[in-house]
Amino acid sequence: MATLLLALAVGCTGLYAGFMLIFRAGIMPALARLTDPEFVTAMRRINEYVPRPVFLAVFLGVVAFPAAAFLVPQDGRTDTQKWLVLAGLVCAVLNHLVTVGGNVPLNNALASSERAPAGDPAGDASAVRAAFEGRWNGLHRVRTALITVAFGLLTAAAVL
Repeated sequence: MATLLLALAVGCTGLYAGFMLIFRAGIMPALARLTDPEFVTAMRRINEYVPRPVFLAVFLGVVAFPAAAFLVPQDGRTDTQKWLVLAGLVCAVLNHLVTVGGNVPLNNALASSERAPAGDPAGDASAVRAAFEGRWNGLHRVRTALITVAFGLLTAAAVL
């Protein structure tokens, strides 16, 4: 059971790290080339469609599977493997804390700016983008690094 849980932890974390990296390396640089209204609209639509069941299953699995792999006893597991799994779990949890405490509130502010009345500065695409893009990208760099490290640690635990 512990081996299966660790394999699921590696797979789930790898999928999520890949998603974060693609956003960092491809999607955000492409969106950066858009005009302010195009950028704001595109990010709003992305934020509406990303939190779907498949994404949420992976998002939750990134913490649940490493936690389960750490807690389920396995005869023959070395102390190094246990510490690698725990370190991977800590990185995954930190990734989620950055996401929930940083990126999600920015996404929510972006969504609420869409409902600003006509003429309200809160709905001005240039101001909305200026308040969102740099902060969101900075937080995204941190969470991408954290989940990539988590993937590496969990992979190392699995192959030792």
